[in-house]
Amino acid sequence: MFLRNQHLADAGELHYDIKLVFHNKGGRHILTYDQSSGLSPENLRDLAIKSLDDDKAQNIDLIDLSGQSALADYMIIASGTSSRQVVALAEKLKDRLAARGVKGIRLEGADQGNWVVVDAGDIIVHVFRPEVREFYNIEKMWNIPAIPASVTEGLQTA
Repeated sequence: MFLRNQHLADAGELHYDIKLVFHNKGGRHILTYDQSSGLSPENLRDLAIKSLDDDKAQNIDLIDLSGQSALADYMIIASGTSSRQVVALAEKLKDRLAARGVKGIRLEGADQGNWVVVDAGDIIVHVFRPEVREFYNIEKMWNIPAIPASVTEGLQTA
């Protein structure tokens, strides 16, 4: 896959930024475009952290995956106090990201409420009940020290 950012302007001087994506499928090159919101991975990260903090998530940790994995640029891990809060945190985050124009957000695990994953492309957010988080300990699985997310310093929100 090859990415190329293209800046387009029409006669009215409105500017559009699109991301052209070249996929190699079976020896054929297919050109598509990315319909993402235009928010940078850092903006998505900060918006997610702020959303979780505003809704009283606990123990919000950030794992920087940029340069480490093609899966995402950032992984955010947080805890809710109950299954109901875990689901509410994830659904509210999805709604807030969608309101900012983020497309293709996937939510997994909301039916159980023990561990809900919000996949927003450049960021992946895991929301756990505390005992489930302790059991799976995905911070250790990634073998990358988690950085406690500060919602009061240095956030970039678009």
